[in-house]
Amino acid sequence: MTKAARNLALFDLDHTLLPTDSDHEWGRFMVKLGIVDAESFGREHDRFYADYQAGHLDIYAYLRFSLAPLARHSREELHAWHAQFMNEVIEPAMVPVALELVREHQEAGDLCCLITATNAFVTAPIARAFGIECLIAPMPATLDGDPHGPYTGELDGIPSFQEGKITRTEAWLDSLGQDWSSFEHSYFYSDSRNDIPLLEKVTDPIATNPDPTLREHALKKGWRILELFEAK
Repeated sequence: MTKAARNLALFDLDHTLLPTDSDHEWGRFMVKLGIVDAESFGREHDRFYADYQAGHLDIYAYLRFSLAPLARHSREELHAWHAQFMNEVIEPAMVPVALELVREHQEAGDLCCLITATNAFVTAPIARAFGIECLIAPMPATLDGDPHGPYTGELDGIPSFQEGKITRTEAWLDSLGQDWSSFEHSYFYSDSRNDIPLLEKVTDPIATNPDPTLREHALKKGWRILELFEAK
């Protein structure tokens, strides 16, 4: 039987482990390949991104928008495009210091999980690239619930966004027969004001490359501030 981890380490992805936003970059990549209309998609994508940065994103409206292109193409096409995306965009952006941060927690025997508001189609290969086995992310719905079936363009379940990150984390821990009290320390690394609810929940919140709102909040709370890389 595997020994239970003493500590829990949760990592946000965009602007936390990655010095960029994988969701935004995927949108730009689709525009580049002509998968979506450059003008209309680009305009809406930028509007949603600005809402996210301002802390008032309608996550359900955004996910309907961002998942819609998945329903118009086969799994084979989408996976081929995503492999190209990883090779051209994501892997060159991965910095050694972020990989080392994850590795330090893994070598300490901590239970590690990547938790992000970016959908699982985009982020599952990125989690694997970081060597993180557990991913909590918005799940794209599939036809008839078949995990290998075509995407419908809809969301399946609760999005891991703002308070939803707490809900999803607690459901995951419950599936393992654990809860917050199972760990001596629970760490959460995040850059975003949107993640303040989960940062408030853990024992060890780490504001990582924080946006201005989170930086101010962290300073008031006396939280640790970690600068992994320069913002892009």
